[in-house]
Parts: sequence; C-alpha cells; structure tokens
Amino acid sequence: MPSRTLDQGTKPAGTPAADTKPARTPADTSPAGTPAPAPPARPAATVVLDGRGLGVPGIVALADGTARPAALGPEDLAHAEESWKTARRLAATGRVYGRSTGVGANRTEDVTAADDGHGLRLLRSHAGAIGDPLPAREVRAMLAVRANQLLAGGAGLRPAVITALVRALETGAYPVVNEYGAVGTGDLAALAQTGLALAGEHPWVTPGGAPAPAPLALDGNDALALISSNALTLGQAALALDGLRRLLAAALPVAALSLLAVGGSCEPFAEPVVLARPHPGSAAVAARMRELTGAAARPAPPLGRIQDPYGFRCIPQIHGPALDAADALDRVLAVEVNAAAENPLISVADQAAYHHGNFYAAHPALALDGFRLAVLQTALLSTARLAALSEPDLTRLRPFLGDHAPASSGVMILEYAAGAALGELRAASQPASLGHAVLSRGVEELASFASLGARQTLRARVAYRRVLACELVAAVRALRMRSLEPAPDVPAARAFALAAGALDPRMADRPLTEDVGVAEDLLDGPAAL
Repeated sequence: MPSRTLDQGTKPAGTPAADTKPARTPADTSPAGTPAPAPPARPAATVVLDGRGLGVPGIVALADGTARPAALGPEDLAHAEESWKTARRLAATGRVYGRSTGVGANRTEDVTAADDGHGLRLLRSHAGAIGDPLPAREVRAMLAVRANQLLAGGAGLRPAVITALVRALETGAYPVVNEYGAVGTGDLAALAQTGLALAGEHPWVTPGGAPAPAPLALDGNDALALISSNALTLGQAALALDGLRRLLAAALPVAALSLLAVGGSCEPFAEPVVLARPHPGSAAVAARMRELTGAAARPAPPLGRIQDPYGFRCIPQIHGPALDAADALDRVLAVEVNAAAENPLISVADQAAYHHGNFYAAHPALALDGFRLAVLQTALLSTARLAALSEPDLTRLRPFLGDHAPASSGVMILEYAAGAALGELRAASQPASLGHAVLSRGVEELASFASLGARQTLRARVAYRRVLACELVAAVRALRMRSLEPAPDVPAARAFALAAGALDPRMADRPLTEDVGVAEDLLDGPAAL
C-alpha cells in the first residue's frame, strides 16, 4: 500500500534550499491591485532558475518573497546567449514568425531587419490587458516562471531580459499587470505589459522603495520571444495548487474531529478495504485517517456502527481523487514551467526556427479543471458532515448543537453560510476548457482557456477554506458539548487543542462570524492543523 501522507512526501524539483513554506500574507486576500508589503530584505533560501528543475514550491517561495533566485553566472546564460544570436541570424536571412513577419493574421506581412521599432510596436499593441491590477504574488510568480522558461534556451531572447527579470525577483519590484488578456494560447497581454515595463514605458510597483529595473533597449527580435508564453497562467496555477493542497491536508484533521464527535466508525479506513481497491490517493487518505484517530490497520470487533453517512464512510473515496488530481496537475506544471514552448522554437543545434503550437495550453487547462472538480467533491462531503453534526440521532445532543435555551439555533446558520461558499466553489469549478473562441481573423480558431482555469482555481481556494472552517467550528463545539477529546497520543488531539484554544467556548446563541474567521486562519495560517 502506498505510504504517502497528506502533508509529507518527496518535494518536487525546484524546492527551495531551506524550509520556506509560506504563511498567509496580505497579498493572499487583499483586493486586486493593493500593493503588497515588501518581501524580507535578504531571505536565506534560494531557488535555482535553470530551465530544468523549477517546481511549485520554488515558484511559491519566490512569489511570497521567502526565497530569492540564485545568482546567474555567464555559464547559466550561455544557452540563452547562443539562442539569441541564432535567432537574429535566422531573422536577418529568412522568414521567421514575429521577427521578420507580423503576428496572427499579419503573419504574411514582412518586416525588414532595419525596422527596429517593430518589437516595441508589437509590445505596445499587445499590452492591452484590462481589469484590476493583479496582486503582487501572482505577478512575481509569473516573473519566476518566465525567467526559468527563458533559461531553457528556446526563445531566442537577449539574455539581458532574463537578467532583468531575475533582478526584479531579487528586489521585489514587479510590473503592473491587469487581470484579463489571455484565452489559454499565451499570456500575451500580461507579458507585453512586462516587456513595456522592461523598456521603461510601463509602471513598476516598488514595495519598500525597491529599485525598478533600468530600462532595456529591446528590438524586433525580443518582443514575441518574451510574450510567447503562458507564464502568468502557470504561476497562478502553482499558487492555487499549493494553497489547495494545504487545505486538503487540513481537511482530514477536521473530518477526524467530526468523526469523533459523532462516534463514527473507523472501519472504512481499514487496510483490507484499501487493498481491495488500491488507488494511491484513497490509500493515502485512509492511512492518514487511521493515523489521526489512532485506528488499527485491521480493527478488531466490535467494529462500530454499520453504515455511517457518506460524509464519514466515503472520505478515502472522495478525498483520494483530489490528491491524485493534485499530483496530476503538479506533473503538468513541472513540464510547463521548464518548457521552451515559445513559437517559433529557436534550435541552436539545427540552426533553425521551428513554427509550432506548443503555446496551446490544453494540458494545464484540463488538469486545472479536473483538480477543481475533485476539490469540489471534498467540499460537498464537508457540508454533509456539517449537516450530520446538527443531527441529534448522531451527536446525542440537541438539534443544531444548541444550548439549553428553548429553541436554541446553535450552529444552524453555518449550514447556510457553508452552502453559500459551496455555491461559489461550484461556480468556480465549472470547466473552463468548455470555452471557445475564434480570434485574429480566424487564424486562431480554438482556445484552451487555461488562463480562466487558473483564476478560477485561485478563487476556489478561498471558497473551500470557508466551507471547511464552518465544519471545524461545529466539530469543536460538538466535542466540547459532549466533553470529548481525542486521545492525547493521536494527531487529532493536536488539531483539537489548537482549535479549542482559539475558538470562543461560549455555547449561547450568538453571531459566529468571528469563529469562522478564526477557523479559516487555523486551516491556512502558520500553525495550520
């Protein structure tokens, strides 16, 4: 049986050199465009950007400012330097898309090598992103991904651009990037805004007085090479995956507390059950639930109540697919953030420019859609357990965990609040890949909408946290009312102690808004369950 647990395991490539698990920061929840606080002056950890080994933990650490990029030497830029020289030679002697030609439906129009203004015109025309400015961490995640991709050496971009992106990550400066401008075939508008910022024509945000990069002189060979990427989508996807993975890990202690509150059976987590249908995620969830509750791998009779509600009985079968979907998305991102996916691909070995469709983001779009749908199923299970905690037949307490006052409503409103958050999560879980667009005079006749999928996944994290927080408030209340605590030698005891120490113990009817806010911090803060 697989031994993976929910909060332990082998870290993917690109993990920071030190423990840099991010705490919740104002950039997570502040309105779009609100300047984020300056990152730590000199974080001890570094993340290597080399076009080969960047992973989600490294992207998150650079986005949150808990790590800085490792310094680049001439040898690190050598591949990009040769690619840039090759691209310039090819564009000067033949037809290379976006360099000696226009782009999109303008691909048949030639651009002469002497037209040095072509690149800036392309950036200016494409820097038309609309909507609110994005939070700092999302833009920094984009910068990290794009710098790493460029170091893979297939873009044919001048190395000074890579150096400038890395310098921005070091100082904390980031360009103003607006939310909308991509449909899953390249984050053209966001990266064009970045290009204009590098050229000195678009504003930078400089938290704590961080210096903006000095303006670069860009030519016709640099523009498309910079913007032909899904770096913003991939950066946002990495942040969303990291946040939801932590919530999925915290969801199991919450479920364990609810199980203990209703005296539920641990029989569904028994090892023989897992071995009979050995999906990796389900096996990991069952093992974690046994660990949290102290249940034996093969419990001896009496085994407990027969046929608990699905909210308790089907935890491995519903949380397991979410873990598997998270792993699948992680594998896709590991390929994408280290890919030379620019069109055209500049091959130094072949001295050729290959025109292709690697910019089309179907893999991330489908993986993001599948992941959100899997997370939604676990949220539905959480609301089912919340309903069960209001049921006297299961808790042996008054309806809705009410106190002894006549007709006390207790946690009744939490079902409504959780249902509202669940509705938001359900809306965010609609498959973005169902979208369709025909653009640029019909030349680009399909779109993956991976960019929408990444934004939806970020929103899903907020709604999911609120659903789980409602369950946590009710579970702790039920355990208190029954004078039950987990056995001190099981991990669920730590979760209960953290929650009970932070949540208001009063049982009288009162607003529970602050309780849910405290529970959200317990799920997603520095001392997460």
